Amino acid sequence: MANVISEEVIESKIFLIRGHKIMLDRDLSLLYGVETGALNRAVKRNLDRFPDDFMFQLSREEVENLICQFGISSWGGTRKMPNAFTEQGVAMLSSVLRSKRAVHVNIIIMRAFVKLREFLSTHKELAHKLGELEGKVNRHDTEILMIFDAIRQLMAPPPEPPKRKIGFLEK
Repeated sequence: MANVISEEVIESKIFLIRGHKIMLDRDLSLLYGVETGALNRAVKRNLDRFPDDFMFQLSREEVENLICQFGISSWGGTRKMPNAFTEQGVAMLSSVLRSKRAVHVNIIIMRAFVKLREFLSTHKELAHKLGELEGKVNRHDTEILMIFDAIRQLMAPPPEPPKRKIGFLEK
């Protein structure tokens, strides 16, 4: 069962909305092999397990953004806006959906979230090191420019001494 769904497929279904990495109810229902309505009904029956930082409903604007960003052509004429599940919300789904498939899929999803988190952590570290290097290069650039200015001054011909005027000087 675990080999049926690849981490790449799951990673492609993780979006960043409101500062959270989320998965949509319709994508999760496809992975779990249940209807979206059945998944949402199970969540509704256990709403106390899904606080706002585990699950929230998308606004119409957020849905339109997703459609534009990822070229999703049709949402099947949904009447309500989709639910978005954070990593903790997805983990909680395994306690609500008790099938073996849900457990196996959840393991794969959790691994995908961990892999994504590690990638983002590495990316932040790299960005920090790049910023430090850029600062060093900028300092070196100004020092090199000062050296070039000093060399130009040394290369410039010495100023000519003032010419003596011929004739009588008035005092």
